[in-house]
Amino acid sequence: MDIDRRQAARRVSWAAFIGTTIEWYDFFLYGTAAALVFSKQFFPTMDPVAGSIASFGTMTVGFLARPLGGVIFGHFGDRIGRRNTLVVSLLIMGIGTALIGLLPTYETLGIWAAVLLVVLRIAQGIGLGGELGGAVVLTMEHAPAGRRGLFGAFPMMGTPAGMLCANAVFLGVSALLGDAAFQSWGWRVPFLLSLALVGVGLYLRLRIEESPDYEGLVERRKPVRLPVALVLRDHWRSVVHTICVIIGNSAVAYIFMVYALSYGEDNAALDRDYLLMCVIGGSALWLVTAPLWAHWTDRFGMRAVFTGGSVFLLAGAVAILPVINTGNLVLIAVFMVLMGAVLSMSHAPQGTLTASFFPVAIRYSGTSVAYQLAALLGGGITPLVAESLFASTGTSMAITGYLAVIAAVSLAAALVIPRDHARADEPEKVAVPS
Repeated sequence: MDIDRRQAARRVSWAAFIGTTIEWYDFFLYGTAAALVFSKQFFPTMDPVAGSIASFGTMTVGFLARPLGGVIFGHFGDRIGRRNTLVVSLLIMGIGTALIGLLPTYETLGIWAAVLLVVLRIAQGIGLGGELGGAVVLTMEHAPAGRRGLFGAFPMMGTPAGMLCANAVFLGVSALLGDAAFQSWGWRVPFLLSLALVGVGLYLRLRIEESPDYEGLVERRKPVRLPVALVLRDHWRSVVHTICVIIGNSAVAYIFMVYALSYGEDNAALDRDYLLMCVIGGSALWLVTAPLWAHWTDRFGMRAVFTGGSVFLLAGAVAILPVINTGNLVLIAVFMVLMGAVLSMSHAPQGTLTASFFPVAIRYSGTSVAYQLAALLGGGITPLVAESLFASTGTSMAITGYLAVIAAVSLAAALVIPRDHARADEPEKVAVPS
């Protein structure tokens, strides 16, 4: 690979990392606010448990919209190119997030405040639904030979980085303003900051090159007319396999990132800022260990890394809520930080795994649809299911059992990943009709 190609690959990787960090910052802001603020601001007439369920329900709406975003942006990403499609997804997410920061609450608009909140959450979901698949595909298709696992992890690193930024900003604003001001108006500040971050992301995205794999495909033939239809018709087995591999990580991650905040504060009498600090520590370890796991996929193969990660994930799924229930601050902090590394092991390679299941002509669509469906069935419904299970049983054991089953499904799916999966560097191994 010549020097210019290597430099282009590095530019794309960092632009993808920063872009996905901004998008996940926006998306996780909502999750943190749903756990700590929105039940009081938009559902104040409900009792605390019902308010939390309603708040997490609005968060789930964003996950319902993510597959729709994957279909829309996947279509245009495979038809007109990856780069420009990603610019639009970033704009939709950033504008939607900033408008949430300006949204009147129940006190001003009544039930219409919650309706508008749901509409903007749908916009967030559509934007993110088109983001991650495209960023992974663009980065992986620029990657040097034999290093697709490592380069494909850069967009995935945006998840812990965005979570780290979102929780750090929430914690900082809360500490600076105090609880009363934070609950009244301070929660809006992190959402409004999104506008400045989007400006940075747009500047970087407009300076990167289109995927060489996609450009080579367009030179050989016309783009596929309906790429999503082809994915669902001819590659549905890859979609199902991807969902099963990813769903465990997604479910446990959203218990770690979102549900643990409200559960720990409401049911284990833990301080909100303390819990945020634990999540921040775990996010930091998640971020710094991601390149290690991704490098190992290039060296040892996807199946080895995913299998090991899925075993640790199952153990973490069984332990997370019982550890929080102990109330032991040191034990909780150590466990939550180490959970960052556990989640990283089965998360960092997800993008490359998913993208390598699909040929270039339908890769954006296939990656986006498979990943977003897994996110919906894993992380999207899990906080809502968890809160509902706790409300109906009065114990966290039902939640733990639910997580254990999902994590076991992912472990079983990891064991049947082909040994040589994603090691090949051919841009397209499957014939795709135009």
